[in-house]
Amino acid sequence: MDPRRPRALTAVAVLLAAALTGCTGERDGRDDGDRAARGAAGLRDPYFPALGNGGYDVRHYALTLAYEPGTGRLTGTADITARATQDLGAFNLDLTGLTVHGATVDGEPAGVRRAGGELTLRPAEDIADGATFRTVVRYSGTPATITDAEGAREGWLRTADGAVALGEPTGSTAWFPGNHHPSDKATYTLAVTVPQGLRAVSNGEPAPERTSGGRTTYTWRSTEPMASYLATLAIGRYETRTSRTPEGLPVHTAARGEPALLGEIPELLAWEVEKFGPYPFSSTGAIVEPLLDVSYALETQSRPFFDKGTFTAATLVHELAHQWYGNSVSPKSWRDMWLNESFATYAEWLYAEDYEGTPVQDNFDEAFAEAENWAFPPAAPPAAVDLSDPPVYFRGAMVLHKVREAVGDETFFAVLRGWPAKYRHANASTEDFVRYVEEQAGEDLTDLWDVWLYGQDRPTAPSS
Repeated sequence: MDPRRPRALTAVAVLLAAALTGCTGERDGRDDGDRAARGAAGLRDPYFPALGNGGYDVRHYALTLAYEPGTGRLTGTADITARATQDLGAFNLDLTGLTVHGATVDGEPAGVRRAGGELTLRPAEDIADGATFRTVVRYSGTPATITDAEGAREGWLRTADGAVALGEPTGSTAWFPGNHHPSDKATYTLAVTVPQGLRAVSNGEPAPERTSGGRTTYTWRSTEPMASYLATLAIGRYETRTSRTPEGLPVHTAARGEPALLGEIPELLAWEVEKFGPYPFSSTGAIVEPLLDVSYALETQSRPFFDKGTFTAATLVHELAHQWYGNSVSPKSWRDMWLNESFATYAEWLYAEDYEGTPVQDNFDEAFAEAENWAFPPAAPPAAVDLSDPPVYFRGAMVLHKVREAVGDETFFAVLRGWPAKYRHANASTEDFVRYVEEQAGEDLTDLWDVWLYGQDRPTAPSS
């Protein structure tokens, strides 16, 4: 996410969106006493306890969508392949503000119940622990734009000729049902049909488009695991381009016009590969939408999104760095958000040193002097509303710089490459990072963590 204008993330967004929820009612009257246990209706995340669901692990989402920009109506079918992690008599999906018309589990009709942002499905037969099962949900409606307590918008954002779907942290619940917590990553196939003349751009790799009867279907496939908040869909009259880096990596871009900065993606990506190690996805690119003004950019996987005013070189460096830190290595919980933003912010500091002649130490000193960066420890934000406040970004980057000073450049840059290699396409926590750094350094860094990562107060001097 763009660190210059960080947006707040708040559980209020979930509560506001829940009020918009469509409901089909309970369709299964069997006695719960005859069924296996239900999967948990939330993963008890420290900041979003109701987000995500227990009892299963999603392997793949196949989303078939049709969108009509004139009315704002979305019609969808979500075909979800998952593996049970316990015996399941029922399980939940997260979904906000859309009407469910029916569901099946392994081809048989399932009971459907809505309660706020929770969709409970009761399969005809219990699902055994370890079994792979397939859920199909049919739904439609006008997807919600979710507005948090500070006015930041996510979810489904309409434009003059289309829409953009942005998911951090809860917005993906507005356009497809799923297990919407970053700890449950999956692969994706998205097929969306729109009026001819519009384009639909998403994550991953495109399949050949098909046009019939005045409508065009675009299909995108993401074969590397992705957290649902990183899924995106942009519909509009875009100019799309596909090129390749000198190493052969596809670069898919969508924009209105042809911003010159798009041409710099291969060079900036090569610079980041040198710093952070092999690029973790099958393509890169960008979506630039000047018709939206949401005051942030977002690291949507393999296809970072930029709104009006955020498509700058520094922000592009930041969002590309997230492909390693946050996208490939995803947080185990939202408390680990600082791991995403600290690395992406430090990437900006490295870019400023290499491209603009500004030493990293100068950016560290400037961040140290800013009182707002000391409002709380980066690894322990007080509440969900604080997850994208300055300490998560800039004090987080200061933590990395103190690690660099403590362990030396050789070990530090080995950490920059080794951390995303060790947890490639997986999830990691703050505790995992602390352990990893100390293993690489061969020393106990408790004093550093106590002051810079968890300390409540600003040290008396930057060298403390």
